[in-house]
Amino acid sequence: MTKRLNSKHKVDRRLKANLWGRPKSPFNKRDYGPGQHGQGRKGKLSDYGTQLQAKQKLKAYYGNINERQFRNIYKKAVMLKGDTGENLIGLLERRLDAVIYRAKFATTVFSSRQLINHGHVRVNGKKVNIGSYIVKEEDSIEIRDKSKQLAIIDIALASKERETPEYIQMDEKNKKVKFVRTPKFEEVPYPIVMEPNLVIEYYSR
Repeated sequence: MTKRLNSKHKVDRRLKANLWGRPKSPFNKRDYGPGQHGQGRKGKLSDYGTQLQAKQKLKAYYGNINERQFRNIYKKAVMLKGDTGENLIGLLERRLDAVIYRAKFATTVFSSRQLINHGHVRVNGKKVNIGSYIVKEEDSIEIRDKSKQLAIIDIALASKERETPEYIQMDEKNKKVKFVRTPKFEEVPYPIVMEPNLVIEYYSR
C-alpha cells in the first residue's frame, strides 16, 4: 500500500485541479499551488512538463500509485493489442481499489484501498486484500457478510457526489457488484480532463 505523505488537498493544489471532484477541495477557492510561492508559479509548461503533469494526475487519481507500479502498468498496456492509452486506462479501472471506489463502497480511492487491506472485500467468494489486484470481466465483487453493516460503507453509498458507471452492475441491497466489462476511456467518469496519450508520450521518450 502506498503511504499518503501529503494531504489530498495539497495534491489538488499542486496539480492545479480538483482531482476527485470533491466539493470541499480547497482548489475550488484557491486555484494555485500550496506554499509561500504558490501564486507565483504560473509560467507556461514545456512539452515535457505537460506530459509529466498528465502522468502525475493519473497516478494521483488512482490513489497515488508509486512510480514503479505505474511504469509496470504502462509496460503491460504496451504489450496488449490495441491502443496503448485505452489499454492503460482499462488496466487502471480493473484494479480492485478502483472498482470498489466506482461501486461507491468508499468515498475515496484511499478509503477503498483501506477496506481491501483490512479484509472486508471478496472477489468471486474469496478474500482479496491487495488493492492492485486486477479484476477480470464478469468477476463478482462484494463486501463480506460481517462487514456489510459498516457505517462508512452506508455513508459512501448514500453520497450523491458520484454515480456508478455502466460497466459495473450494482446490487446495492446485497453490497455486491459485477465487473461487466473493461471500459473505454470515454466511459470513465473522471471529474477533470485526463490525457492518457500524454502519459504514453512521457514514457515513450
